[in-house]
Amino acid sequence: MLGGGGVAGIAWMTGVLTALAEGGLDCRTADKIIGTSAGATVSAQVTSGLSFDELYRRQVDPALQARELPSGVPFQELVAVLEGLYRDSQDLGEIRRAVCRVALSAKTVSEEARREVIAGRLPRHEWPEADMVLVAVDTATAEHRLFDRSSGVDLVDAVAASCAVPGVWPPVTIGDVRYTDGGVRSSVNADLAAGHDRVLIIAPMEDPQLAEQIASLGANAEVELVTPDEASVAAMGSDPLDPSTRTPTAEAGLAQGHSVAARLVKFWS
Repeated sequence: MLGGGGVAGIAWMTGVLTALAEGGLDCRTADKIIGTSAGATVSAQVTSGLSFDELYRRQVDPALQARELPSGVPFQELVAVLEGLYRDSQDLGEIRRAVCRVALSAKTVSEEARREVIAGRLPRHEWPEADMVLVAVDTATAEHRLFDRSSGVDLVDAVAASCAVPGVWPPVTIGDVRYTDGGVRSSVNADLAAGHDRVLIIAPMEDPQLAEQIASLGANAEVELVTPDEASVAAMGSDPLDPSTRTPTAEAGLAQGHSVAARLVKFWS
């Protein structure tokens, strides 16, 4: 499972997964890959056919980095708005509906401009054969929607929907529904791995629901969780939406991935 975390999260997860592959754990062999927000981008990238080495170089080499738009919204301002919503209510459903209203009312770049950015991130625009699921949220109902290759939705649109950070990027129109970031439900959505005996979670950002969701998988589910270490947190800085974080964060992720590879290879085997 690959969680949300902005462009810094994309870079960090790419570094971690590259190191794990070098150590003998190729995440593409998983029975199912579930991606949320930044994790949706990484899921589509690692199943594109490019090698991990190529994907890593696309994060650390400025000449190969995909074009990104400046968010135009101070990240800490966005965090303050979202934290205010959580303070005002204990009802997760109401909180999600309020976040969806923020997503729909925000002044952002056009859907077309944002889609071009997402298309530029993806080496391939067709769904892979791998069992990959991407999580987004319906802004009208605040309920989640799972996109996969059988959903009849364009891969670029599905990734864009999962990555549509509320208040920063526009909701994505698919059919007659507008979708926002899958992280509105949960930045990892670990409970969606129910039924699997072994679950590897790579989570760039803290998720208040994560412990409860892991517990919901049951006592028989073996779960390994990788979150940013001190060096990776420092590389990400205070704004995970800042494209300048990509090179140092990918490098930190690579180093951290090497440090945990032996343990995770044992878990995977």
